[in-house]
Amino acid sequence: MQEGDNNQYMEGQYLIAMPSMDDGRFAHSVVYVCAHSEEGAMGIILNQPVDNINFSELLKQLNILPEGDEYELPPDLRNMKVYQGGPVDTGRGFVLHSDDFFLEGFSLPIENGICLTATLEILRALAEGRGPSRALLALGYAGWAPGQLESEIQANGWLTCAADPSLVFEVQDHDKWGRALQIMGIEPGMLSSDAGHA
Repeated sequence: MQEGDNNQYMEGQYLIAMPSMDDGRFAHSVVYVCAHSEEGAMGIILNQPVDNINFSELLKQLNILPEGDEYELPPDLRNMKVYQGGPVDTGRGFVLHSDDFFLEGFSLPIENGICLTATLEILRALAEGRGPSRALLALGYAGWAPGQLESEIQANGWLTCAADPSLVFEVQDHDKWGRALQIMGIEPGMLSSDAGHA
């Protein structure tokens, strides 16, 4: 693909769910678009933490970290949240991370120093303190068939904006939706969930 040919694609951008979003799985969600082409789109929801599991518990389930060894983890990883990345392939882990870690053939560079890796090796690297400096771990992903995402955007299901990497890694979950709107210059109160209703 020639440079400039992918202007219509949204890789490396945010999808911000409109208040009128009628799919509860995406209510008030912010999705980071990891891949988008004529074959469809794939992204990770950034602001839906899974309540009943953290990083160390996930490592135990995957037999990467033996029971009782959570204190061997770097302190900032012990209670690292795990996110619900989307409704597709929910048994599989996906890590959005800084580009200071890269597995040739497995890591997908996206935009602005953010990569996506979906192998157990990145979880091992994190557990051993040799992983990326910034990471967001998600189970599952959001996927769209060819043309589906474009149709949802045209139907006012989503707003799109350029990504600010700090939103992925630094902003509190409950602030991400509002912060993404602020990046666009929109105050959340300006958006009505009753748009189009008399």
